Amino acid sequence: MNTHVDSVSPQAAWNSTETETQALLRVRGLTKLYGPNQGCQNVNFDLYPGEVLGIVGESGSGKSTLLSLLSGRILPNDGELIYIHGNGEPVDVYDCSEAARRQLLRTEWGFVEQHARDGLRMNVSAGANVSERLMAQGVRHYGFLHESAKEWMTQVEIDAARINDLPRTFSGGMQQRLQIARNLISKPRLVFMDEPTSSLDVSVQAKLLDLIRSLVRQYNLSIILVTHDLAVARLLADRLLVMQKSRVVESGLTDQILDDPQHPYTQLLVSSILQA
Repeated sequence: MNTHVDSVSPQAAWNSTETETQALLRVRGLTKLYGPNQGCQNVNFDLYPGEVLGIVGESGSGKSTLLSLLSGRILPNDGELIYIHGNGEPVDVYDCSEAARRQLLRTEWGFVEQHARDGLRMNVSAGANVSERLMAQGVRHYGFLHESAKEWMTQVEIDAARINDLPRTFSGGMQQRLQIARNLISKPRLVFMDEPTSSLDVSVQAKLLDLIRSLVRQYNLSIILVTHDLAVARLLADRLLVMQKSRVVESGLTDQILDDPQHPYTQLLVSSILQA
């Protein structure tokens, strides 16, 4: 489906007429190989401020590989990832040092893991978990860190009186909300989410999805969401990328794709949900 886009320098890309649309993230020709196998192939899209982009597909379709590439956790064999900083400067993420990519993930980006235990330090207090990203930005005033952590725990509907409790004493839904607070306290512009509700029961899922939708609106967050659940995608995502066998086979507005899928694979996905 995707057409080839010639590689250009970051500055040239952002000086082109397309910059008038003010894309936050620009992905061109992204490809990752695992030996003879392809994790993902020739992925192209732009992401805009305040937009939620869903990546859907069955297990093994390449969506997790793509998320790892987009968040700079792994490097591609080919392709370009251009991000525009909060200061307006474009940066080619793959030309950055590993330290610079880690710094992006601690400041302007966030990453919500599928399992909260992978995104939290379970034997450190809830407050310390939440405030850690502020410390990564150089904040050292204990009173400010403490109050900010309490404020964000309240934002995600966790009793601030539990600020000194360990995350391992929390329920699964509370742990996931704590992980969201940990990511958002530094006011990131872009958050990656990897199946954030898949390990939760249905009633807890609904509350977490409502919370995420509210935070997206309140803070104009851009989110890239990987999910196998088309109901979650419909609730959260403005646009979808549908992946099959490492390729994006269909992309477009969420309602348009789910209500009138064009590719046979997308039709199969939607049909399987309707028949469930």
